[in-house]
Amino acid sequence: IKVIYTTYESNEEMYDTLKSNQTPPYDIVVPSTYYISKMAREGMLETLDKEKLSNYYNLDYKLLSQPFDPNNHHSIPYLWGSTGITYNASLIDEVITSWAELWNPRYQNSELIHDDMREVFGVALKVLGYSANSTDPYEIEAAYHKLQELKPNIKLFSSESQSDLYLKKEVKLGMNFNGEGFLANQESFNLQYVYPKEGALVWMDSLVIPKGAKHLDNAHAFIDYLLRPEVAKTISEEIGYATPNAEAIKLLDEETRDNYIVYPSKRNLKNSEMQVDVGEALPIYEKYWEALRREGEEANASL
Repeated sequence: IKVIYTTYESNEEMYDTLKSNQTPPYDIVVPSTYYISKMAREGMLETLDKEKLSNYYNLDYKLLSQPFDPNNHHSIPYLWGSTGITYNASLIDEVITSWAELWNPRYQNSELIHDDMREVFGVALKVLGYSANSTDPYEIEAAYHKLQELKPNIKLFSSESQSDLYLKKEVKLGMNFNGEGFLANQESFNLQYVYPKEGALVWMDSLVIPKGAKHLDNAHAFIDYLLRPEVAKTISEEIGYATPNAEAIKLLDEETRDNYIVYPSKRNLKNSEMQVDVGEALPIYEKYWEALRREGEEANASL
């Protein structure tokens, strides 16, 4: 099978690409948690044929049948991880422990914030003491106003190649995926990854087949290949995200298996939440996200 690999900036971009094409341009896509339930509800995903997935039972049963896809009719766990904070200890005097510290005025124009609506609002909601999955319009509005207060500190919105931005000292601190945090920490111990005390944002990337995909058998064959323990082990070690493959974990080198950035403890994950579909509240998020980004662009244009 010849694999053609492309990337996208966010779940929203992936979703819009599939929606705008009558025939899906991909045989497999990799959405996160809450987008799986959304896409399944809208009839955008094929039902998986488990008989074609001989390696399915290598997966850790504790990570199967999540609320976004009970019984894994549409999705196969690929990687899981967290969104927390990375900071450069050579540029910052204090030890960072919480999301709230991103609002410190001393970090003006020095922070990296993800270009991801749900994640950014999730951080503000956690700081305010709410659930990152809130559907309450008043709580979402309060998060929007909290994020307005953060704008002077934001230097970049980006969800790609964060480790490079931290290594090049283009930013001092900000949001980061733990896999990117792991890679950055391997290059420089000054780049510390933090599980914030308010709780990290936990996610799972899963393999799905878009409805109407041209090569169903090949898609199943490739998913089954990724479920081989030795393949899942290599992926986890190379990119720094946790594998949901229980047999692969047995093969990991000790350094990776015991690294808290990649495989956090229960203590690291205290107060953390996995993102879920917010249903009818999604347009509320979108309204405030568009306003926030528009205000940021206008501010940059006036400089």
